[in-house]
Amino acid sequence: MATSDRTTSLKEGMTAPDFSARTGDGEEIRLSQFRGRKVVLYFYPKDNTPGCTAEACAFRDLKDEMRALGAVVLGVSKDSAKSHQRFSAKHGLNFPLLADTDQEVIRAYDVLKEKTMCGRTSLGVVRSTFIIDGEGVIRKVFGEVKVAGHDRQVLEALKAL
Repeated sequence: MATSDRTTSLKEGMTAPDFSARTGDGEEIRLSQFRGRKVVLYFYPKDNTPGCTAEACAFRDLKDEMRALGAVVLGVSKDSAKSHQRFSAKHGLNFPLLADTDQEVIRAYDVLKEKTMCGRTSLGVVRSTFIIDGEGVIRKVFGEVKVAGHDRQVLEALKAL
């Protein structure tokens, strides 16, 4: 049975919205170019913040295990390509970070939500991960992700596919 998370309207079993976005190196990437492979598509709030750095480095460290399972990792935030380039270089990231400055991908995956911090309300990216199969179907949704242990949760979900 398909499950979902309250932080997104996308549900397991739905076709993942296709998109096109640029990496920090300026390369254009489309989700559809990964047909035949599993995709770990994760959304995060901001480059070079403690939680986002920990999450990116955890995915970096599991790249070989994920690749062995036929998966690629793609990170998405509303930071600029230049910011992604610096973030990636600083932490030796070995997967693409996609610049979504116009928030089209973030909105397509419904992870832009109202957040309250220090009494102020603003729109922000809710840390979320989608596992998409080789046919472009969402197989697992993780919403409101807690960084600690999330990399292992994703790895276990990939193994279960």
